[in-house]
Amino acid sequence: MTDSPDASRPARTALTPDSRERFETLVAEADAVSVAGWDFSWLDGRATEERPSWGYARAMAERLGRAHAALDIQTGGGEVLASAPKLAPLTVATEGWPPNVARATALLHPRGAVVVADTDEPPLPFGDNAFDLVVSRHPVTTWWSEIARVLTPGGTYFSQQVGPASVFELVEFFLGPQPPEVRGRRDPEEARAAAEAAGLEVVDLQLERLRTEFLDIGAVVYFLRKVIWMVPGFTVDAHRDRLEALHHRIETEGPFVAHTTRFLIEARRPGRTGVPGKTRTTE
Repeated sequence: MTDSPDASRPARTALTPDSRERFETLVAEADAVSVAGWDFSWLDGRATEERPSWGYARAMAERLGRAHAALDIQTGGGEVLASAPKLAPLTVATEGWPPNVARATALLHPRGAVVVADTDEPPLPFGDNAFDLVVSRHPVTTWWSEIARVLTPGGTYFSQQVGPASVFELVEFFLGPQPPEVRGRRDPEEARAAAEAAGLEVVDLQLERLRTEFLDIGAVVYFLRKVIWMVPGFTVDAHRDRLEALHHRIETEGPFVAHTTRFLIEARRPGRTGVPGKTRTTE
């Protein structure tokens, strides 16, 4: 992949009439579709992303099937939690964005799970030692001391998280080169240190870099509208010049290639255990 253009240099791309018509159609469609929930199926046929080898949804479901009381933090629209064939007898999910709270409630209540509207800031609205399993897929922030507090002794935290510089080829196409301190955020070793500082034992930590392709400009618009922290304040109108340049690039060079980073972290609270995951009895 060639180096990303400097996003500080606005430059309109001379699109042919046919190309401009395709651009306007794709952008208008992607700008109008709902981005509620955490379901990315609208991108089928428009974008591809390699999946991590550990299979988070399957591994989470295995743990849920053995848990007594489970908590899913920042559940989004509840889609990942609802994919588990069997939930714990007591299953609770938290979510902070009102449209997702309603979506998750409709999806999870028929499964017997409770959805709690929460601000995603400490403290978690639960008592100490409440859950033997806490899970979270792609949390914005991980409040390690709160996770340690609500876990039972021997309980497990199991999470897939966004890693450092994820999809930064796309981010830097719009924002320009990012400084090292920005590219280095979400380092899994920092997560390990924070978990251990909260009194948890990290029993598994894996990082993978995965190929992602955007096949048309509509996929880019939809992705940036949905994953709002990638290009803060993204709108079609504010970024039209860069969108036109990227549309031209995709049409002339093929899919825009970026790389997603994901890490898996599993941590346990020391104590006597018989709970899901890679755990053992300690005194």
